Amino acid sequence: MKFRTRAIFSLNLAVLTACPAFAQQPSVQDSFSKPYWELVVGPFALHFSNEDEHKQVVLLGVERSEGDGWMWGFSAFRNSFGQASAYAYYGYRWDGLFSNPAIYVKLSGGIIYGYKGEYEDKVPFNHNGFGLGIIPAIGYQLTKADSLQVGALGTAGLIFTYNRRF
Repeated sequence: MKFRTRAIFSLNLAVLTACPAFAQQPSVQDSFSKPYWELVVGPFALHFSNEDEHKQVVLLGVERSEGDGWMWGFSAFRNSFGQASAYAYYGYRWDGLFSNPAIYVKLSGGIIYGYKGEYEDKVPFNHNGFGLGIIPAIGYQLTKADSLQVGALGTAGLIFTYNRRF
């Protein structure tokens, strides 16, 4: 299991590293020029600890960029313990990290629901399944419509997503 996790992590890292060789470089103005929606698909999460009780995380979400960097969204996911969960959030996106218009950073904060029962303590300030979440992420804009993103899930792990603008 550890080999599979390392292999998937290495593959994602290789794709992000190789992207400048084949990606269309969108301008920073393209990212903020007008509002748009994004479909967010997260097929994989990497946990920092390999607990036997961890399950595969699967995420599906929708995000709205207002055209000025501000964004809001909603995602539904199966958490690391197999529970149906959701994250409603508001945040900001900064484009052009390291003077590269294709690299961006996002910071979102909001309400997470779904960590209940014996897993309530896995999310800060959790009460009856409702807790607070802050997710920093870094992404690479492959084309004007497609991007890959890695988000930090506190001290628990990383979520890898594919985002598609429409």
